[in-house]
Amino acid sequence: MTAAIAAPTRLRLGLAALAVSAFSAFAAPVQARGPDGIADVAEKVIDAVVNISTSQTVEAKGGGSNSMPQLPPGSPFEEFFDDFFKNRKGPGGGKSGDSGPPKKTNSLGSGFIIDTSGVVVTNNHVIADADEINVILNDGTKIKAELVGVDKKTDLAVLKFKPTKPLVSVKFGDSDKLRLGDWVVAIGNPFSLGGTVTAGIVSAKNRDISSGPYDSYIQTDAAINRGNSGGPLFNLDGDVIGVNTLIISPSGGSIGIGFAVPSKTVAGVVDQLRQFGELRRGWLGVRIQSVTDEIAESLNIKPPRGALVAGVDDKGPAKPAGIEPGDVVVKFDGKDVKDPKDLSRVVADTAVGKEVDVIVIRKGQEETKKVTLGRLLDPDKVQAAVKTDEPAPEKPVTQKALGLDLAALNKDLRTRYKIKDSVKGVVVTNVDANSDAAEKRLSAGDVIVEVAQEAVSSGADIQKRVDQLKKDGKKSVLLLVSNADGELRFVALSVQ
Repeated sequence: MTAAIAAPTRLRLGLAALAVSAFSAFAAPVQARGPDGIADVAEKVIDAVVNISTSQTVEAKGGGSNSMPQLPPGSPFEEFFDDFFKNRKGPGGGKSGDSGPPKKTNSLGSGFIIDTSGVVVTNNHVIADADEINVILNDGTKIKAELVGVDKKTDLAVLKFKPTKPLVSVKFGDSDKLRLGDWVVAIGNPFSLGGTVTAGIVSAKNRDISSGPYDSYIQTDAAINRGNSGGPLFNLDGDVIGVNTLIISPSGGSIGIGFAVPSKTVAGVVDQLRQFGELRRGWLGVRIQSVTDEIAESLNIKPPRGALVAGVDDKGPAKPAGIEPGDVVVKFDGKDVKDPKDLSRVVADTAVGKEVDVIVIRKGQEETKKVTLGRLLDPDKVQAAVKTDEPAPEKPVTQKALGLDLAALNKDLRTRYKIKDSVKGVVVTNVDANSDAAEKRLSAGDVIVEVAQEAVSSGADIQKRVDQLKKDGKKSVLLLVSNADGELRFVALSVQ
């Protein structure tokens, strides 16, 4: 029996877990069945849609092949996965975690041909960790495929196979031109039924469900189910405007909430995977955070918008361009930046080496910076350990302000909180549990680098700046805070 969860569900179908339920339906009025063009679209593109069959040898565990999907901390759907995966028992009633002999598992998904030479697009999670991948054409022909490349951040993959006969391919449309309410057609392999056509409308655009760093899904009510992963979402011209990837469902079947990666994203990823076998994303070299109402008030930005630069990489492209912590990026390469996600997506989609105009707000004024983008690389998490001599203890001089106990940095405090030598400012030694600072998650060992965009070196400096802001009628003060490793963030605290 297949269990279901109320969460975004990866749509790859495990054959061992296959279950088909019978549904009854009432005939809908003619005007509710959609436009007449759906049949023409299906006839035109059906042979370009394929099934993806994979096999994998895995070490048997109590949880079977249904391992818990990885979602980022704080995802609104995390608790649903926890409830289902962490508490369920394995095959045969065994406890989760019981092991057994290795076994071969099979799964099915969907894909579509974009080049008659045998190039197929699908989801990464459809083929992840597979020992063997096969493409099954609409007429049942099964051909072994090779992996060209994957992009885990957008959950996309490109495959290549040698065709044994002429193929039909489809092309990408412009997902930016989609409107809410536009009709779309999904074709795929739900529950291994193959060649299944469903239709619906665009329910929402640019949907962020916290499943990845570049979330910007098309939401649709077209029926898509387990096994539809990697299948195409068409407009009524027969162009691919999305790749069906996730659903939200309490039953495991479609309830009219499905998500597709927009073709604008897919086309760029596919081009790079075909050309390089990997993604070469643009890199600005900044750490960013949201502009909250309090931060916007402190920086005199109305209305709140943009991406606040919390830190600048010393070796990144932003540094020589003159971008600084405290700048708020409001436009990048001619595109408006409403929030940090906007900036992350547009930077990643911009070609490495391109010179772009970046408009920032600095101290209430707009400035334009020219930046030549670098290439985003996975960070090196391995750091060499550095031995230091045990310093002589020094008694810190503390002062209270903003619900914080503050002290100038000395060797003893650096050692106690493991603060890097490169970090400068005033260290927090205690936080009042009932203060605004505690609510904003300031903690002992944090270092206040700037107050209202001015550097500070003592608790007295901070108190002086706070007193002046109160006299000026300000309701909050903007702090630039560093952790022990030198990672910066902005925090706005009430001065009332």
